[in-house]
Amino acid sequence: MRGHDRINTALPDELILEILNRLDSKSSRDASSLVCKRWLGLEKLTRDTIRVGASNNPDSVIKLLARRFVNIKKVYIDEHLSIPVPGQFRRRHGGDPSALSYSKLRHRTEKRVSEEVEMDSYCLSDAGLTAVSEGFTELEKLSLIWCSNVTSAGLKSIAEKCRFLRSLDLQGCYAGDQGLAAVGECCKQLEDLNLRFCEGLSDTGLTELAIHCGSSLKSLGVAACAKITDVSLEAVGSHCISLETLSLDSEFINNKGVLAVAKGCPLLKVLKLQCINVTDEALEAVGIFCSALELLALYSFQRFTDKSVILPGCFY
Repeated sequence: MRGHDRINTALPDELILEILNRLDSKSSRDASSLVCKRWLGLEKLTRDTIRVGASNNPDSVIKLLARRFVNIKKVYIDEHLSIPVPGQFRRRHGGDPSALSYSKLRHRTEKRVSEEVEMDSYCLSDAGLTAVSEGFTELEKLSLIWCSNVTSAGLKSIAEKCRFLRSLDLQGCYAGDQGLAAVGECCKQLEDLNLRFCEGLSDTGLTELAIHCGSSLKSLGVAACAKITDVSLEAVGSHCISLETLSLDSEFINNKGVLAVAKGCPLLKVLKLQCINVTDEALEAVGIFCSALELLALYSFQRFTDKSVILPGCFY
């Protein structure tokens, strides 16, 4: 009957939560949260994933989301999205840049500085990452794509407060060795690590991580990290016995590193190599020691021959 609630008065929170968890789309969940205040509060508890792009002031957005959603386990932050780029100095066709008056040049310089400061508000900072760590202590997966303003300080905060972290994607981030070492010391359940285009990292950080939590690591990706060399891979081979997937794209990796992984990671199932300095010797070792190998991808290889591609023992 109109005005008579046949659901809220009869069903406990646990049962309504179970119903909301079975909704298969975000639009359905959003609609259900509009039914009443009780459903709005319960629907917040069912959310376990948030995605944040390069919107205005992502630090503030994270803080608001942390207050609203308390059961978040997966956070995706991607700043590699389309953002209007502030205008920069351009030479006019046929013009002489030296002809600019001092006042005009000063005005343009001040405007450019102001625009650069404004652009910083579009980037996640350590303050935003601290908000993630304080608001989502049950976090299991964190993806930071091209978050160039994040440093080791923010990553340390994540490591210290999100100890259930299983997956960490730092693609394009400039977090340094101290932050990665902190992850190794605190996040003992880490299984998946992506370090592609992390220019601030060196062998020190990855070696520390491998030593402290390498036994749980199952997937590792390294690309365009000029300071990560065979030293890191030797640490991976010594401590990451459970490693199943390895993706390497580097001109600084040689046979020594790949040999160490092949001998120390017998469970390796997927190997992707784009390393111009790796030769038949390393690939033959993969064939001998990695009997569980299921997928091998060789990109832009220059020093492999038919001899190593035979890979004895891998495909029987």
